[in-house]
Amino acid sequence: MSAKLSLGYSSCPNDTFIFHGLASGAVLWPGGLDITHADVEELNGLAASGLLDVVKVSAAAAVGILDDYVLLRAGGAMGYGVGPILVARRAGGLASLNGKTIAIPGRKTTANMLLGLCCREAGVSVTLKEMVFDEVMPAVISGEVDAGVVIHEGRFTFEGFGLTRLLDLGAWWEGKTGLPIPLGAIAIRRSLGLDIARAMNVAIRRSVLNARKNPEGAWVYIKEHAQEMDDAVIREHIETFVTDYSLDIGEAGEKAVTRLFSETGCSSANPFISV
Repeated sequence: MSAKLSLGYSSCPNDTFIFHGLASGAVLWPGGLDITHADVEELNGLAASGLLDVVKVSAAAAVGILDDYVLLRAGGAMGYGVGPILVARRAGGLASLNGKTIAIPGRKTTANMLLGLCCREAGVSVTLKEMVFDEVMPAVISGEVDAGVVIHEGRFTFEGFGLTRLLDLGAWWEGKTGLPIPLGAIAIRRSLGLDIARAMNVAIRRSVLNARKNPEGAWVYIKEHAQEMDDAVIREHIETFVTDYSLDIGEAGEKAVTRLFSETGCSSANPFISV
């Protein structure tokens, strides 16, 4: 386990909080880590191309990489009340968007998958416009698109920009399934072997616990990479998206991911490592 591994995750506060221990060396990884920060959809693409050893991916995108990757039990984003939000300039229901254009933070994101499921159930047809996640709200505000799916800190800030919530996609999922919404997971290359996968799972779990024990120690690193610079929003972001599921997905998390995969037509066996 002495070889250096490539690790990719986003610059969002929940990811930088989780991985600060590994990035700073407070949690050691033999051989070291070559770290890449990228937008969630860019990470999905890097994983699809097999370009990273360990990578944070959207849960919906994980379906397409299971031949080459297996999912870790720690480090992901999952929970209740954490889902993406569909926003617009004016109030209305999903039906009001029939034939309209909606901005999404990437086609492989769980956010886009949830939107598609909702639209299908409601019989609504929309045109999608892909954007980097932090471009979605400005596009809605300017009228470039009729609505947008916001993720990350947008969940906490959209009302401050004069936007209104049309639908909480996570709440829709929870009401439909009774399960937490799996947003993202950590994938590791299968070719590295189960021993390394288990060791990385332990290291990520230690990194989460390290940040929880000493959150101020990670603060400079988190602020350095955050898109949203308001301290209160950053703290709320971490409290919302770093849950106990980030330490271990548990049985409910396994069920949630399996259900999400089934919605794509994937009947894969448990995609997570055994511990």
